[in-house]
Amino acid sequence: MPQSPRVQSYQSLVGAEGFGWFLALSSTLASGIVTPLARSAIVNGVDPIILLLSRLFLAVIFLAATLAVINRQYLRVDGRGLKRMGLIGAISGVEICCYFLSLTYVDASMVAMIKSTQPLAVLLLLRLGGERLTQRHMVRLLLALAGVYLLIGPGGQVAPIGLLLLFASIVLYAMQLVFTQWYLDSYDSRTVTTYLLAAMTLVVGGWWGLDGAEWHSPGPYGWLIIIILTVVSTYYARLSLYEAVRRVGSGQIALLWPLQMMLGVILSVLLLQERLSSLQWLGGVFILASALLAIRRR
Repeated sequence: MPQSPRVQSYQSLVGAEGFGWFLALSSTLASGIVTPLARSAIVNGVDPIILLLSRLFLAVIFLAATLAVINRQYLRVDGRGLKRMGLIGAISGVEICCYFLSLTYVDASMVAMIKSTQPLAVLLLLRLGGERLTQRHMVRLLLALAGVYLLIGPGGQVAPIGLLLLFASIVLYAMQLVFTQWYLDSYDSRTVTTYLLAAMTLVVGGWWGLDGAEWHSPGPYGWLIIIILTVVSTYYARLSLYEAVRRVGSGQIALLWPLQMMLGVILSVLLLQERLSSLQWLGGVFILASALLAIRRR
């Protein structure tokens, strides 16, 4: 994939795998702001589907414009690739609808706790595909889950519909990540990102249409959140994610999920006025240890 001289210079310095880890980490951090920011917007009256649809629609426009300027060849894809991207994009669209709707019923901290099981779902799917789960994988996963449990705490009640939506999101996100690794590895990450987001936008638009297609203005605060989520957590995060999947694999990226959860909780403290105990900060240390183990090179 053609890269700018600056990117090529950086890759030569850290190596292809090291650059993959950089993309994985930065994508993880960029995605970590989604839960607290989206929850904050929803609490302030923004409709979750309108929030999501606006974010995806703007991201697709930005991506398509970027590729048209860089090289229109990236907008071309063969029939087989188009079908695969359409299917995976549809899975991703349903997943992200479930996730955003769950924020209506479940507070940010409980979402973070339940979503911390995401790596397990990805690793189990990879195992079904024939990849071996090492002892090191399990140590990282257990350490991460223990840390998130301490950080979030065992208290709280989850609405059944919120729990169902989150469970669906976990399974579908794992399918999206693993299928991208298995079936889209040969395609440029910029092409993959654009077509997947386009398919996701169509699915979310269809969901909105089935729900009555009523437009409610997000307001100034809602639009600010939408722009941040579009540029940072969609445009950049998705480009980095799919390129990182090609370089280091979906299983390794899934093990970085606790770091994303930790960032989400810290921002929840700042935006939603939550408080952390000393035991919860200890959980944060466990999460950081898990992330450091995940990026340690053999």
